[in-house]
Amino acid sequence: MKILHTADWHVGRSIRGRSRHGEQEEVLAEIARTAAAEGVDLVLVAGDLFDTSSPPPAAERLVYRTLLQLAEVAPVVIVAGNHDHPRRLEAVAPLLELGRVIVGAVLSRPDEGGVVRPIEGVRVAMIPFLSQRGIVTASDLMSQSAAEQGGKYADRMAAIIEAFCAGLSGDEVNIVVSHLMVHGGELGGGERAAHTVFDYSVPAQSFPTALTYVALGHLHRHQRMPAAAPVWYSGSPMQLDFGEVDDHKGVLLVDAEPGAPAKVEFRRLGSGRRLHVLRGTLEQVEAAAAEIDPRDYVRVILDEPARAGLADAVRQVVPQAVDVVLDPSRRQSPARHRSRSGRSHTELFEEYLRERDAHDERVVALFTELLGEAHEA
Repeated sequence: MKILHTADWHVGRSIRGRSRHGEQEEVLAEIARTAAAEGVDLVLVAGDLFDTSSPPPAAERLVYRTLLQLAEVAPVVIVAGNHDHPRRLEAVAPLLELGRVIVGAVLSRPDEGGVVRPIEGVRVAMIPFLSQRGIVTASDLMSQSAAEQGGKYADRMAAIIEAFCAGLSGDEVNIVVSHLMVHGGELGGGERAAHTVFDYSVPAQSFPTALTYVALGHLHRHQRMPAAAPVWYSGSPMQLDFGEVDDHKGVLLVDAEPGAPAKVEFRRLGSGRRLHVLRGTLEQVEAAAAEIDPRDYVRVILDEPARAGLADAVRQVVPQAVDVVLDPSRRQSPARHRSRSGRSHTELFEEYLRERDAHDERVVALFTELLGEAHEA
């Protein structure tokens, strides 16, 4: 049988205030076309369908429509990620299940819906995201070190995985789909630190050798984890922020059969705008930007002295720039002690600006004017 594994859609995500809804529509449509073209037998979506727990209606409409489009090809199994609201997913689960979409919104016992058989001969254990708050108690936080708390989380999660994998049969395709952090996973730039991913993670060896495939979400870089069973992150299907400029994005196509580890192929997607980081002087950045697709997004790290209106000057020559920052290497370490004796506020302010390579006579003049108005008031 053939499986399509995807995760971390983050529908509703914007970039520096600019909506990416149109791109997300294109990317998810390409995933649905890929599933149809490959004739997959099962689709796994390993969490973070949404970017926030309270997504806008347009994001919900796009996600649910895509799930139903995928379900026209094959049954779909999804679990909630840390960005999803489990109760919101649980509320729509009965409707989605009418369309062959099985939802693992909250952790359920294996015999109470936590293990499902979406098609004959396939056993899928659904383990949605579990935060440290769900495992490490307030008492633990007060009495244990961070290492002890992390160890407790790993031990409890390993016990949960063991319970879900009890009684595996060599006559079935045995799958786990989950949204969690595995020791040694390589972070992309898109995992926001809503929780401590390094302290609260599980060893890859927690997954039994008898598993045919483990479909994970949470890390945005597609990668295989060092385990006896095939344990894979699909990664996000589009570049989500500027920490992911070097990442290729796509989905995983999995060939699976009973009694053997699955074979995995990465299928790159072509939809969605690419992200770029340009460094240098204004002139160098302008020259480099000429080689970039004007639809793409650009972050500029500028090697120029700070001055009023600099960001506007960058956007005039690089219209696709959505983020403009000064190269931090230009900034000197601030003085630990600044003598104030006999010096005016303006002199002190000018020294402050020079320390940060940001001196601009127009800014100094405005400061002096505002200071005068404050004194008059």
